[in-house]
Amino acid sequence: MTKEKFLKTYANLPEPERHQVIVIVDGKTYSWDRAYSEVTNDTKLGKEILKKLKEMQIL
Repeated sequence: MTKEKFLKTYANLPEPERHQVIVIVDGKTYSWDRAYSEVTNDTKLGKEILKKLKEMQIL
């Protein structure tokens, strides 16, 4: 469910917004674009990003 929310949110973002940092995982920053890549490839990092975004109530 969280992945679907992320993908829907990403699809509705203006292009310039996709380059903004949205989350920090293990001291590294990730933009919407990088997060999208990780989430759509179902990586361990993608799962951690989704978890953080949910904790931060972004999703």
